[in-house]
Amino acid sequence: MDRILKATPLEDFTIDVLTSSGISGIFDVKPYLHGSAFKELWNMSYFRLVRPAHYGIIWPNEQDFSSDTIIYDIQNTQPTTPRV
Repeated sequence: MDRILKATPLEDFTIDVLTSSGISGIFDVKPYLHGSAFKELWNMSYFRLVRPAHYGIIWPNEQDFSSDTIIYDIQNTQPTTPRV
């Protein structure tokens, strides 16, 4: 499992992420905000408190995402370059 080396909060509830295996991209948290466990993340001041922790990212009140979830989302939402 990859470690998250960098988790920089951006506007619009997204996070710029870099993993220990070199995967980087933007993780969009918006699809997860409707769950009751993540309601505090709607507060942008609180959202910006995200930090890498173990094998994922975490906020002060222990809301978290695993690196597996983050990598899966990054790899399945990044635009692909069409083959010529």
